[in-house]
Amino acid sequence: MITNSQFFVGRQEELDRITARMVNDQPTSINVVGERRIGKSSLLYHFFQTYEQRVQGAGKNPGNYVVVYLSLQAAQCRKESSFYQAIAQTLLNRPVVQGNPALATPLKAGTLDRQGFSAAIEAWQAENVLPVLCLDKFEELLAKPDQFTDDFYDNLRSLMDRNALMLVIASYRNLDVYKRKYRFLSSFFNLGQVLPVGGITEAEATDLMRLPEHKIPGATAALSPERQKLGLAWGGRHPLLLQLAGLWLWEAQQHSRPDEWARQKFELEAQRVPHSGVTIRRLKRPVRLLLWLPMKLGWMARFVGDKLDDTSNLIAGTVILIVAILVVLKVVPFEELLQRIKNAVGG
Repeated sequence: MITNSQFFVGRQEELDRITARMVNDQPTSINVVGERRIGKSSLLYHFFQTYEQRVQGAGKNPGNYVVVYLSLQAAQCRKESSFYQAIAQTLLNRPVVQGNPALATPLKAGTLDRQGFSAAIEAWQAENVLPVLCLDKFEELLAKPDQFTDDFYDNLRSLMDRNALMLVIASYRNLDVYKRKYRFLSSFFNLGQVLPVGGITEAEATDLMRLPEHKIPGATAALSPERQKLGLAWGGRHPLLLQLAGLWLWEAQQHSRPDEWARQKFELEAQRVPHSGVTIRRLKRPVRLLLWLPMKLGWMARFVGDKLDDTSNLIAGTVILIVAILVVLKVVPFEELLQRIKNAVGG
């Protein structure tokens, strides 16, 4: 995760969308969705770091908002009460909260339960301050349905509906997927706003490969123009792959090693990064299974007639399969299926 905001690159559209949802008269919670290591954590953390100037840019008073970032994996929220305590402590760590007793006191209850947490959030609403919780690794809660029940999620939804609380939730898949998986019934999972996070734009990728240029006054790009092009070719628009490409190209540049050495190092680490190439490879097996039956039917036709090549097998088998389904559905007569088989074998 990028924690130095000075070196955060891109995601301007995503940041603008989160800001717009936050400063609305009716704040709208957001589900940030993306594959592992695509940059969701960096996005949430950067928004937390920079929200005040974004709110000012939108013509609103930053004092009406307190944004915090919390990784639920790091917080180890095993029970509902530990979740409330983690949220309260994260909010209390903010200087703006420490300096305002009206905000701090409600969070300092001995043991915050569901009712106490709701009362504290409502006290903030009375002060016209919106807590915005950027919750990373939300699967940590979802995977514990015995501890974080429908009632827990219903309570959060109630606070959101009353404009007392806004959530920016990062997860690998849409919340409705987890709703079906764990059989939740709460309306919390019908979160209206989904923000997909994928690759960065071409311009953003170029800016990343030119670091620290434009980020540090007077600084020039660490990589030569030729190696910048190599990095873009290797990493595409995946932020982490671009960083890995830049890292190894810089190492090669520093130690006078060939580009081939950098490429080998990059490819070794890139294998552990989920990205579209991996997804395509994972699709090969189901695609082969999908094509197996038509190919098998075509092969049977070849076995009978011994006149078809593999391409013809696939075409003939597909036609036979489709017609067979139509026969079962009584859309076409059985005699047509027989005729199609005869045509396939050249009989």
